[in-house]
Amino acid sequence: MTKTKPILTVTMNPSVDIVYQLDSLKLATTNRVTSVYKTAGGKGLNVSRVLHQLSCPVLATGIIGGNLGEFVTQQLDAIHLAHDFLSTTYPTRNCLAILHDGKQTELLEPGPTLTAAESVHFIQHFANLLPKTQLVCISGSLAQGLPSDYYVKCIQLCREKNIPCLLDCANEALVKVLHSAAKPTLIKPNLSELSQIVHQSFSEDLEKKLIDVLAKPLFAGIEWIVVSLGSEGAFAKHNDHFYRVYIPSIEVRNPVGSGDATVAGLAYGLVQNLSDEKILSLGNACGILNAQENETGKINVQKLAALREQIQVMKIK
Repeated sequence: MTKTKPILTVTMNPSVDIVYQLDSLKLATTNRVTSVYKTAGGKGLNVSRVLHQLSCPVLATGIIGGNLGEFVTQQLDAIHLAHDFLSTTYPTRNCLAILHDGKQTELLEPGPTLTAAESVHFIQHFANLLPKTQLVCISGSLAQGLPSDYYVKCIQLCREKNIPCLLDCANEALVKVLHSAAKPTLIKPNLSELSQIVHQSFSEDLEKKLIDVLAKPLFAGIEWIVVSLGSEGAFAKHNDHFYRVYIPSIEVRNPVGSGDATVAGLAYGLVQNLSDEKILSLGNACGILNAQENETGKINVQKLAALREQIQVMKIK
């Protein structure tokens, strides 16, 4: 029996994610934390954990270093999640999320500054892992020291091997990809990120504007574009078809990592060759389930089927 190849997740700037829960946050005084959660973080590792909970084979890669890097690998080993990281002498970062007053405040360390040699070494490492995988998920920011077109190089390698590549990043790294010939299979910007890229507001006539924008040459060659609308669900384009995704109202415990959980669900749906509607319902259901947990990158798989029944995917065009 042939062993199923894993999905390869890439986290170029991983972290130890620390979540503090407070009733309220008061500045310039002492605050007592009611609960603390520490996890191996970074967007790609959140994707990895959700895929693992979906019983999908997954292999996590990226660059880690120092004691915090060791914490990351220990966390993954504890849940038997396979990984193959490149090591750096610089320590992995901490990222702090404070949940208070029904809001979320984040403090993100910059992370290590990588050398030109480490940049080249990881590309070689990534290329060596590609024959072992069926799909690639690249998530999150680039580590300092890496050029802004670094993901273009990674996507080019995927295309050469005919391996689908999902990209979830923002700012200059995403812009460089959009203006390159190396197009990923899927991108997942939120509405704010999309607005910054195209320099356009979406406050009115949302669906019409999204159809017009996503049909522009800038997005040509990208098979899937899934735009997160937060509590309003999502809007998606698959080739020439457009979809609106409506999600139920929920009580949010911790929204950190919900977008990553969505990416995991989308990736799993793609490798399962599901229909467009089922791919979108699976992705959004995973995002919702993550928001209902205290820990980042965690879903209750037992609730998945029932939740997917509550999600409406409407074909617009």
